[in-house]
Amino acid sequence: MKFILSGRITEKFGEQAAASLSFGQFIQLAARTGYDGVCMRASFASVDTPAETVRVMKRQLDVSGLKVSMVTGNYAIPHNDEHGPDALRHITPHLDLAKAFGASLVRICMKKKEDIFWAQKAADEARERGITLVHQCHPASLFETTDQILEVIGRVSRANFGIIYEATVLYMCGDPAPHQAVARLAPYIFNVYVQNCRVHPTGQMTIETWTRGNVRVDWLPLPELGGTNFPEVFKALRQAGYDGPVTVHQAFGGLLTPEVAARQSYEFLKPLVMR
Repeated sequence: MKFILSGRITEKFGEQAAASLSFGQFIQLAARTGYDGVCMRASFASVDTPAETVRVMKRQLDVSGLKVSMVTGNYAIPHNDEHGPDALRHITPHLDLAKAFGASLVRICMKKKEDIFWAQKAADEARERGITLVHQCHPASLFETTDQILEVIGRVSRANFGIIYEATVLYMCGDPAPHQAVARLAPYIFNVYVQNCRVHPTGQMTIETWTRGNVRVDWLPLPELGGTNFPEVFKALRQAGYDGPVTVHQAFGGLLTPEVAARQSYEFLKPLVMR
């Protein structure tokens, strides 16, 4: 498995557009901490970023020795709003961005069954360019539970279409234990996101889900107990033979600085992945 640092760690909860570090500071942090690559967020580079700026960023990455695992080409996709699926109807700029960074994964968003047709068309175009489209396990989407995910993947029916496995979201939505979910989803997992929360009735943040209604959570640093069972998650991933990206995706604003979050998360995850 490859350790990937997401630009999400430079953002606050509920905010996607403002990074607390410059791109140069972010990749220097990832490189000196030991990460193998970065996950590109729209807060650093989007489909609207000038091509020359993207080329400069790619040169910075090459100098640092870091790869880009995946791109998220606009803000609507991680916002998971009604405009999130629009990218499926015009996927070319997102594929162009991925190619410019040498990434093989493009994150997409789906909200309605009608999006399945457009996901098929987008995946067909992506296949011609050697790119896979992936959807995060995400609340208030078609990807909240294992059963829902498998239904959508079966209907899209494209080899280059799959998921970003996110155990914390499945936990929020009341899905089975990680070993059961991973065993069923393994053929379709192309990326793994890690973030941590504790679900309880007096949680400080309310998350909308379609399967359980509003769920109250407290976001936690990865090593803190009482949330996602990461030892079980990574045991299940190893048993399934997963060898792809493991992406520290959590927004740590208000919990930890990006520097502390990157280092603490890496030190926590490394023995779980290498065990």
